Amino acid sequence: MNIKKVSEQLGISSDTIRYYERIGLVPPISRDKNGVRNFTDIDIQRLDFIKCMRHAGLSIESLHEYMHLYSLNDDRTIPARKKILEEEAEKLDERIANLQETRAYLQRKIDVYDSQLTQATDDLKLSEE
Repeated sequence: MNIKKVSEQLGISSDTIRYYERIGLVPPISRDKNGVRNFTDIDIQRLDFIKCMRHAGLSIESLHEYMHLYSLNDDRTIPARKKILEEEAEKLDERIANLQETRAYLQRKIDVYDSQLTQATDDLKLSEE
């Protein structure tokens, strides 16, 4: 599959895919006789994993370390890979908690405005009588 189709399928820009390849997050993608990238299912799965991890907030550095360990294809790296994911999950939990606090704050402000609008409407109705 070419880069345009992979980009559309995964919702990742072609430039981002090229960047991930350039910095080594994915191994070099094979190319056809014309030099066009030809993505395998494994390449697409890696990119999908990277996309998911980036959405979760993993830094490029953490992701690079994880992908390097994964590429070694050595079960002895499993504890290190697991540790990276556990640390990142903790960071994500903190971000979620912060977002929930922020959402609750916004809702309190919205409730205040709702109350003020209700009061203003009631006052307007009384003044019209």
